[in-house]
Amino acid sequence: MQCYAELIPPTAVTHALSLPFISANSNNLVVAKTSLLQVFSFRKVNNELHDERNSHGDPEDIARTTNHQDSGNNTLKSDLAFHRSERTQITKLVLITEVNLSGTVTSLAGIKNVVSRSGGEALLIAFSDAKLSLIEWDPERHGISTISIHYYEQEDLMGSPWAPDLGQCVSYLTADPSSRCAALKFGVRSLAILPFRQAGDDLVMEDYDPEIDGEPPEPTPASKQVNGDSSTPPTPYGSSFVLPLSALDPGLIHPIHLSFLFEYREPTFGILSSTVAASSSLLYERRDTVSYAVFTLDLEQRASTTLLSISGLPFDLQAVIPLPLPVGGALLVGDNELIHVDQAGKTNGVGVNSFAKRCSSYAMADQSELEIQLENCKIEQLGLDSGEMLIVLNTGHLAIVSFKLDGRSVSGVAVRRIAPDHGGLSVKAGASCTALVGNGKLFIGSEDADSIVLGWTRKTAQLSRKRSSAGIFTGDTDMPSDEEEIEDYDDDLYSSAVQDSHQEQDLPLASKVSQDGDYSFRVHDYLPNTAPMRDLVLGHPASNSQNGNERSTGEMRSDLELVTPTGRCHAGGVSILKRKIEPRIVAQFRFPEVRGIWSVCAKRPNAGGPIQQSTGKNKQISENHVSVDTVFDRFMIVSKASKNGSEDSAVYALTPMGFEQMKGTEFDPAAGATVDVGTLAGATRVIQILHSEIRSYDGDLSIAQIFPMTDEITGAEPKVVSTSFADPYLLIVRDDSSVIVLEADDHGDLDEVERGDALLATKWISGSLYTDQSHAFQAEVQDNKGNKGKDARTLLFLLSAEGGLHIFNAPDLRKPVYVAPSLSFLPSMITAEYTVRRSTARETLTELLVADLGDTVANTPHLILRAANDDLTIYEPFFYLSDDSPKSLSSSLRFLKISNPHLAKAPAQSAHDTAGAEQELRDNPLRAVGNIGGYSTVFMPGGSPSFVVKSASSAPRVLSLTGMATRGMSGFHTPGCDRGWVYVDVKGTARVCQLPQDSPLGHTDWVIRKVVLEEEVQAISYHEPLNSYVVGTSAKTKFQLPDEEDSYTEQRKEVPQVDHGTIKILSPINWTIVDSFSLDTAEMPITIKTLNLEVSEHTHERKHLIVIGTAIVRGEDLPARGCLYIFEIIAVVPQPGRPETNRKLKLIAREEVKGAVTDVSSIGTQGFLVAAQGQKCMVRGLKEDGSLLPVAFMDMMCYVTVIRELPGTGMCVLGDALKGLRFAGYTEDPYKMTLFGKNTSKLEVMTAEFLPDGKQLYIVVADTNCNIHILQFDPEHPKSLSGHNLLNRSSFHTGHFPSSLTLLPSTNRVPSSADAEAMDDVTSNPSQPSQQILMTTQSGSLALLTPLTEAQYRRLSALQIQLTNSLEHPCGLNPRSYRAAAVDGGTGGRNVVDGTILRRYMELGSHRRAEICGKIGADPWEVRGDLEIIGGGGLGYL
Repeated sequence: MQCYAELIPPTAVTHALSLPFISANSNNLVVAKTSLLQVFSFRKVNNELHDERNSHGDPEDIARTTNHQDSGNNTLKSDLAFHRSERTQITKLVLITEVNLSGTVTSLAGIKNVVSRSGGEALLIAFSDAKLSLIEWDPERHGISTISIHYYEQEDLMGSPWAPDLGQCVSYLTADPSSRCAALKFGVRSLAILPFRQAGDDLVMEDYDPEIDGEPPEPTPASKQVNGDSSTPPTPYGSSFVLPLSALDPGLIHPIHLSFLFEYREPTFGILSSTVAASSSLLYERRDTVSYAVFTLDLEQRASTTLLSISGLPFDLQAVIPLPLPVGGALLVGDNELIHVDQAGKTNGVGVNSFAKRCSSYAMADQSELEIQLENCKIEQLGLDSGEMLIVLNTGHLAIVSFKLDGRSVSGVAVRRIAPDHGGLSVKAGASCTALVGNGKLFIGSEDADSIVLGWTRKTAQLSRKRSSAGIFTGDTDMPSDEEEIEDYDDDLYSSAVQDSHQEQDLPLASKVSQDGDYSFRVHDYLPNTAPMRDLVLGHPASNSQNGNERSTGEMRSDLELVTPTGRCHAGGVSILKRKIEPRIVAQFRFPEVRGIWSVCAKRPNAGGPIQQSTGKNKQISENHVSVDTVFDRFMIVSKASKNGSEDSAVYALTPMGFEQMKGTEFDPAAGATVDVGTLAGATRVIQILHSEIRSYDGDLSIAQIFPMTDEITGAEPKVVSTSFADPYLLIVRDDSSVIVLEADDHGDLDEVERGDALLATKWISGSLYTDQSHAFQAEVQDNKGNKGKDARTLLFLLSAEGGLHIFNAPDLRKPVYVAPSLSFLPSMITAEYTVRRSTARETLTELLVADLGDTVANTPHLILRAANDDLTIYEPFFYLSDDSPKSLSSSLRFLKISNPHLAKAPAQSAHDTAGAEQELRDNPLRAVGNIGGYSTVFMPGGSPSFVVKSASSAPRVLSLTGMATRGMSGFHTPGCDRGWVYVDVKGTARVCQLPQDSPLGHTDWVIRKVVLEEEVQAISYHEPLNSYVVGTSAKTKFQLPDEEDSYTEQRKEVPQVDHGTIKILSPINWTIVDSFSLDTAEMPITIKTLNLEVSEHTHERKHLIVIGTAIVRGEDLPARGCLYIFEIIAVVPQPGRPETNRKLKLIAREEVKGAVTDVSSIGTQGFLVAAQGQKCMVRGLKEDGSLLPVAFMDMMCYVTVIRELPGTGMCVLGDALKGLRFAGYTEDPYKMTLFGKNTSKLEVMTAEFLPDGKQLYIVVADTNCNIHILQFDPEHPKSLSGHNLLNRSSFHTGHFPSSLTLLPSTNRVPSSADAEAMDDVTSNPSQPSQQILMTTQSGSLALLTPLTEAQYRRLSALQIQLTNSLEHPCGLNPRSYRAAAVDGGTGGRNVVDGTILRRYMELGSHRRAEICGKIGADPWEVRGDLEIIGGGGLGYL
């Protein structure tokens, strides 16, 4: 009984498509990350904003400018000086929505729908199990809507019984450029055709005249089935059909690839196929076996016609790329050549390496000097008006394909590389997909590196450019209407790639491929990627003594951190994963009496005259921050507790050396406790909020006004509870549930704004002021996008005692402009009309806040609600303007709930954390800070301190702050701490902090830092005694023949490349390499482990040693060999100025063995190791002379992928890549390995791990089909044959290729005797798991497998069923079928619970959650506790 939950979503981009999805005029990018679908838009920002964001985590290659400065043509520059600002603009990604899919995406295609809800195009998605989903954007719901889903996985379509399964066949989707149909190739040779309706399909019947043409014919049953009843609107698609490829042409036996072509009247596609299977070993017999054919489809007759066929093409052709005008035709891509085929069948080819002529006799041009390998390359067109194309090679290098045109006929194809100084190395690894996203911009997705938005400029002849520019700006020609065209034109003009002719002559030979008319590339934006994760280790963070740059405490650091190898090629490195934000401590001091803290950025007073109010985009002051980079915080005001129990206030001046208490001002410390502090009137008035009055100071803290809280009518003196600032307004919420709004006039004096009856008669709990700079809450602006001249409005958001949302438009507080009475039910979408009947399951809301979330690229307002248990609910506002509804805020404004699986600490746990405090936590409201490290964020103080963080390309995330509960927090911006914050914890420690560097936030629920080593990391291990990481890297080097084979060498240009490994020590202090050991040629590290081995047979001394298994692979014709290395890390004298270099690798033993050493592990209690070498697993002991003595062995079958030992027991599992899993035991007297059991079904083991659960022993196995299997060793079960067979209890499809399984302890409460006595009590807390398994994948996702008790399993299984039936599943997919794994030999065990569905529990409203809890017979707190456990609550040490 286990639960599988994803902690980090996949980060590797597999597919991407550019299309107008949100609306007809939008430019959107749809990105698929295995099972995650994201929709982006684009925004242009200036380089200043780009540089500011780059300071906290952008890749180094983005900051580097790949272009060169233009040193000539100054006259031309002066003519277009007013366009200089556009030259510095770059394009950034802005996330619109993201959804998790219950399927693996294999292809994307855009479809132009006749009728669309948004006016944009529809998206056709293909999944791995022969499914197609047609979706579109629904503006009413602000999300995707499924139009249809099509299944093609029936058994009658799969052909013969011996045909391979769908999962073993390559399927791909292609769509007609005119959206007349789409084709899905699935299975061995099946082709599904899905036609789409066109605008002209109904023209015939519209022109039908019954007086002339007679009575119309009756529709046939088939047409009724396709078109539906006349009373219902027709579907955008027709009836699909499946054709075997042999029906098109009997020669299509081995289809390779197909794609629809441009410029045909009917749907026409080109297909590559072969009559025999391609084989490089049979090259002389199967040399040119590929044929290319073009077929046109008749959708009505379901027939096809062959237009042309070309045979005798090279055997290594892999893809068909359709080309639009001006080139036309198709480009056939092979491993060694490119061949263009026009509509008449004329071909032009070019070989890009010396293997092209050796592998094919086909006539083609020779460019073998390029030595380009086209395997797994991606090719995309450079702009819509250019015939040239960009090649992204598997190594990340760039090249250009150009066509020589004679009229409309292609007479030649040429390829040239992009030089490194022109951005040829902008891509760090191979691409998985490409998408043209606009003029001069291209999105390149990658599974091995960060996905990037790549922009380019092109230099041309300067004379023609000067003439054309003169024509533009003198009125000779019309100015282009497209802003991008103007910008790209200006970029071309001022491209830093433009150089003088004498500079081009000085270029090296490798760079002369980039000549006049070539391109220069630069990176605009990126999506972070932590894939592929190959391994996982736990290590201790750098201690205080090791890290001298930061002053931190153990309370602000986690006990352990996860480190995993990521990336490939030049993007290779390691990633450090942490569950919480560990800030950089700038300063730390004891402040035990402080109960609240605020920093103040105030301007000095003017000599006289009225105060100039601030205007512009940065008018809103959020948490005392003026958005002017040149102005720093001047004061710090604290509220302190005195010895007699009362509180007073103090003010400190912020200096470069720290802070000092101010004297000689009119600030009165004895006035009482400070509730809040802010600034108004353009930051010239400092407002101190006390419980009984409001004090206004000028910039030098001279008293300007005192505003008492006395009610003039009743004489009551209500106390201030909370406040909200939005210049020039101030909101006060008092303890009698009343609110007042104050406004600062031109002189900074506060005056009360007149309140209406609706505001006076309602009791209020909380409120927030928001200045709508982006016009997000103005319906008339949303309807007219071009209306940019309207002033920003200040809106008042109030939460009533009945749980309703009321919005007022300040200063008019007479009547609300928007009322949502059912806000406290927390529905998935808030509208003014939404009501809930007969339900009392309201959420107890305590606070409401409206603030901007985002970064310097894009920040948008969000509605944040805080519950009594500190859970945060986040809503995003949007407008839906229907044609028949009035354009008012009440009818068009809606709020969409954003998924937030983060759960705050339980009240008992929070009380435990604050148990040593001198005073209980006071009410700490949410704090909105305008700029912390470049992020507009919201901080939640209290028992669960957390940040709400969002970047432009991510959704809002709630990230916890490391440490204990906090009392107060404020932004902090000084010369010594740029854009940080200051806070005080419950123990009275005040810290000035900054966000961690090089860790972009918001993309996942974890904090991830990438360290690029520019080499592919194959394995990693942690050495605890010296707190160091040992990594095994590999890099490509030229292959060298051994000395005895020198007589067979030939002088050839092509030299194969092999992997050359290196062992390196990585210091966690600054994540640099401090020592390295080079392996032999063609030797690569496979596994690295730190084992506690016995080093002396006499004293039985043990040491932590580094054990490394390697493989020496010299080619296919020579057997693989391996080596077993044992290193010791010793302390040495460090290099001057580098204290982290005080360690070095010392070789203890080296043993060369037959076969590769694929895995090692410790075994037994005597300090021995077991190594998988070739087809044997051998137990060895280290002798004092440095040799490894074998003492026991076990024969294996093919290739051992994993060895795991249950520590201290001698029991181990041995996984084979082809022959399944074996469970064995090792005994020491005598030395012997004994087989206990093995699996009975076919199993291709990738990795495995033990999972002890009480007295039961489970083995978790991950296979090559992205499944995990739960096997059990139970000798007492009759089906196990006395334990000889391992019982397959359950199987679960993860959707991601597994790479490692790691057994981790759980920090949840240990079961006690009270649990056993309360087993019959339904409301009692069940025992918690003591161990969990963390799984890494090739797609970058991180998952957790948690054992469950009987009560937990029943509760969560019932909850999963209810949520599956209640939640909407995107694309119409079935989560049950997605998680089902087809395996043989099951023994009737229980299914693994899908934690991905369970973590969507908080998406439901409070009434739906209460209803589901009632159906499953569980208390909401029990469900909440279970969700915390499966969500990683037991990983408290990370």
